Amino acid sequence: MTTVKGPGIFLAQFMGDTAPFNTLEGICKWAAGLGFKGVQIPSWDARCIDLQKAAESKTYADEIKGIVEGAGLAITELSTHLQGQLVAVHPAYDAQFDGFAPAELRGNAKARTEWAVQQLKYAAKASQNLGLNASATFSGALLWHTVYPWPQRPAGLVETGFTELAKRWMPILNTYDEAGVDLCYEIHPGEDLHDGVSYELFLEKVNHHPRACLLYDPSHLVLQCMDYLGYIDAYHARIKMFHVKDAEFNPSAKKGVYGGYQNWIDRAGRFRSLGDGQVDFKSIFSKLAAYDYQGWAVMEWECCLKHPEVGAAEGAVFIQNNIIKVTEKAFDDFANTGQDEAFNKKILGIQ
Repeated sequence: MTTVKGPGIFLAQFMGDTAPFNTLEGICKWAAGLGFKGVQIPSWDARCIDLQKAAESKTYADEIKGIVEGAGLAITELSTHLQGQLVAVHPAYDAQFDGFAPAELRGNAKARTEWAVQQLKYAAKASQNLGLNASATFSGALLWHTVYPWPQRPAGLVETGFTELAKRWMPILNTYDEAGVDLCYEIHPGEDLHDGVSYELFLEKVNHHPRACLLYDPSHLVLQCMDYLGYIDAYHARIKMFHVKDAEFNPSAKKGVYGGYQNWIDRAGRFRSLGDGQVDFKSIFSKLAAYDYQGWAVMEWECCLKHPEVGAAEGAVFIQNNIIKVTEKAFDDFANTGQDEAFNKKILGIQ
């Protein structure tokens, strides 16, 4: 058993144009003041990090690490969610996802994909230079527009889609393997890897690559009405990252999983600030501790109701209160009757 590390905070939702949220140093001091112990860095945000420079210069990586440690924190992981999304984009989503790429690449899908792949490879080396052993990403999607089988999917479509997805990710996964870093896919609607079954389809296509791991975020499972506790039982060996994010699902006679094209506040499934949703975090933290999870518990704050700074302050306390400091001895040691092989045989009646 292992005591989960934390609390950590994913900085992406908190970076802004005003102090203290507009510099890495400023936001780290703010996070430390709330009781967080680690920060997950969005690698696409130049206010936090120059990803290419961190990959190519150990000196620069040490400088970034020094800024974080100077605030009394640790870097938990790097995130490449936006770049990972661009590894595989169906043309129907080109215009919407173009905003994730540099301005000069917009409208050029081929160049955008090449840029994204290189970004992922930079993140592998940057993680190595920073002394990290895991990194977060999205899988991207070629098949998502067919997630509901109407019109009927042609025979072999899913097979072809996952073959192509694996072809794009294998060189990236190999780069992470060389760097000694686990690449953790966040299972997320909108991605081809959106549940356990789709993850297994991908895993088979990448020959069960040892670095094709998982970021566990129960909120995305709640919104699909999945067994998010059983999911840990099924995939604990591959879970190397953990987003602590709450959610609720309240279907009605008028709306359900698909949401009726409503804004977040009016959907049946909504992300909530920690403690305000339906997720059983006590059971989650218990399972992760029992399964010897070695990583961080990182708050990813997304809520359509509560102010983010209030959510952050509450979230640090919430995670700290849910982390289980694992025991070093059995609770019934006081009743120990001694042990040796002869005594065991005597009890069994086999002397």
